[in-house]
Amino acid sequence: MPNVDAVLEGQIAAAGGRFRGVRQIAAHDPAILGASSYVPPPGLMDDPTFRRGLRRLPAHNLTFEAWIYHPQIKTLTEVARECPDVKIVLNHFGGPLGVGPYERDEVFPGWRADVKALAACPNVYVKLGGLAMIVNAFDFHLAPLPPSSREMANAWQPYVEACIENFGADRCMFESNFPVDKGACSYPVLFNAFKRLAHGASASEKADLFAGTASRFYRLGSSHSH
Repeated sequence: MPNVDAVLEGQIAAAGGRFRGVRQIAAHDPAILGASSYVPPPGLMDDPTFRRGLRRLPAHNLTFEAWIYHPQIKTLTEVARECPDVKIVLNHFGGPLGVGPYERDEVFPGWRADVKALAACPNVYVKLGGLAMIVNAFDFHLAPLPPSSREMANAWQPYVEACIENFGADRCMFESNFPVDKGACSYPVLFNAFKRLAHGASASEKADLFAGTASRFYRLGSSHSH
């Protein structure tokens, strides 16, 4: 633990100004342990040592990427409240599950309520994407043909609308999850789905969703030096 600053400083130096944050995989659910090649320890975000390390990120102007499953959103909300200076991005809509004991339609209302509570933390942003994984149970990979952009947009629309409604476009960013998404669709189809999903947004909202939010969150327009 005492070495966390030295490790971060070493990574910043090695990255030549490109290091912007730490993506720690915390996605863990005992019912679906075989879903990923890497299985993090249970209760990672509850570990006081982990939270102490997390609090060191703002001193280095670094962000935290949270890849979790939907039952863990409440815990991330606790973390965000406890560490208000840490800029956090929720990956992949917060990982709403639809496999094992989880039924996608039954999960949705609770997921939406948890997302609303998380959005009350001004230090949290959300990435809109990553729902093409098998654990999300849209089952695009089982169909005889890959999905069209309209099919993908229709499937993801409730999740996108819930996030934009609660976080605002200025804290939402579209994301690809390639190469993982390649099991379900092609890259152009994915981005055409995003364009369909953003069809009713204003010009400024579209600018945020496709570029502005990410640029601000990751400080893409600024150099980083110590």
